[in-house]
Amino acid sequence: MTSWERFKRMFEHKEADRVPIIDNPWAGTIRRWINEGMPDNVDWRDYFDVDKTAGIGIDITPRFPRKVIEETDRYIIFTTPWGVTQKSFKQEDSTPEMLDFTVTTAEAWEQAKARMTLEDDRIPWDMLKNNFDKWRAEGRWITAHFWFGFDVAHSWMMGTENLLVAMLEEPELIEDMFDTYLNRCETLFKRVWDAGYHFDEIYWPDDMGYKGTSFFSRELYKNLLKPYHKRAVDWAHERGIYAHLHSCGNIMNLLPEVIDTGIDALNPLEVKAGMDSLKIKKEYGDKIVLHGGINAARWKETEYVISEIREKVPYLKENGGYIFSSDHSIPNDVTLENMKLIVAEAKKAGSY
Repeated sequence: MTSWERFKRMFEHKEADRVPIIDNPWAGTIRRWINEGMPDNVDWRDYFDVDKTAGIGIDITPRFPRKVIEETDRYIIFTTPWGVTQKSFKQEDSTPEMLDFTVTTAEAWEQAKARMTLEDDRIPWDMLKNNFDKWRAEGRWITAHFWFGFDVAHSWMMGTENLLVAMLEEPELIEDMFDTYLNRCETLFKRVWDAGYHFDEIYWPDDMGYKGTSFFSRELYKNLLKPYHKRAVDWAHERGIYAHLHSCGNIMNLLPEVIDTGIDALNPLEVKAGMDSLKIKKEYGDKIVLHGGINAARWKETEYVISEIREKVPYLKENGGYIFSSDHSIPNDVTLENMKLIVAEAKKAGSY
């Protein structure tokens, strides 16, 4: 079977030859694998014989100017197109630090919003022209990367504390932000679709939780964010494709409302935050595809991760509806040999 056929069967909640196997190794993980024997001119997915997807991204930023403020051997501080002052460390696999935010008031938002125009160069037309037919010929599953919601607003534009306070004190402002982000995605991806570049799903990152619980209440989700999630889902379903939500952290308390939006898939089912993939499968497995749920923090522990795969995957794959991956990404403490063992076990446990 091709990757496209496997994904399609999972979204139809039907069995395939095996579950799809995908993931996102860090740059340092790839470098480690090359140092341990993986050829440096081979796509890691081809090397491990796992599934290949393709993604289409667009630019909905306000296009604030990028300006370098400070640079050393260790880091660079610069302003982003979202108006954020960001400190990025040059060490491989480091996490950036957001130092300051431009858009923290209604007035600043109006200025940013006016810059979020809809020029055609916000779509990667040349990339699509050069790659789309190849993706289809290779049998890849193609994703349109939407960019909207709580996670985008707090991580890339406003800051977590500013946004959480505004959700309570200025909900109309936050709704306008959510609406504007989503509107830009809908408008630009409609152009992509109408040009004949048809994708198989929309996927958006909206991290709504951290360890143990969500950033906000189920009631606040229902009243403020859920309508935009549902709108994105409806946009996809109107085109006969699927809607795939990524939310890190523990969102168990939000799940009844999240499922009610009509989403087709949920990722990454973060174990270390408290997500229970087996419980979710039992309660919602006939409604959504589960994607992830294997604890990346312990992938370096061969016996543990093999045991976890054997415990979870046979149940998660029942009646289709499961995509194998870690519960976030593959860290650089995972050796080449460990990854070989993990893939082999995933193929074995995930076969029908």
